[in-house]
Amino acid sequence: MAKKFVIKVTAGADAPERCSQAFTVAAVAVASGVEVSLWLTGESAWFALPGRAAEFELPHAAPLPDLLESVLAAGRITLCTQCAARREITEKDVLEGVRIAGAQVFVSEALADDTQALVY
Repeated sequence: MAKKFVIKVTAGADAPERCSQAFTVAAVAVASGVEVSLWLTGESAWFALPGRAAEFELPHAAPLPDLLESVLAAGRITLCTQCAARREITEKDVLEGVRIAGAQVFVSEALADDTQALVY
């Protein structure tokens, strides 16, 4: 069984169920003691900003701010470099604990031993 999860979420409010599933899986994995690295790409990049997760709504889903907080508390959240640049998001704009990194770091994490990568 993989001891680490690298989860890339490519959807935001544009595909709320897919977005929520990614955050839910990441939060459940963290709660289960799995090392998690959650990557925000595409429209999910906006959730790296303070207050943006609170704007997300999906009936019968756990609140996105709670899921985000649990992953930040015990895992790692990374905002894609190019996605940030396209949205003019800088390191000074993001939530405390969110880093900005690029494809080389993602590939390195995803190909590490005992790691399972998922893309939503």
